[in-house]
Amino acid sequence: MTFHLARHTFATAITLMNDVPIERVSKMLGHKNIRTTQHYAKIVDKKVDHDMANLKIKLEEKKPNQTTISTI
Repeated sequence: MTFHLARHTFATAITLMNDVPIERVSKMLGHKNIRTTQHYAKIVDKKVDHDMANLKIKLEEKKPNQTTISTI
């Protein structure tokens, strides 16, 4: 395994996939610029799907209870 592959795997599979913010990943990798981290830490579709599902759940929890209006 190459050094580059190890850093890429750490950034994507280990940290980002476990909800570590990219700013913290950048610090862990010793980058001064977050753009450098973005090179290693490519967001994968699985993570985007997971984040969207979590967002949907949070938004549904915040919805006020909807009651039906009965006609008189």
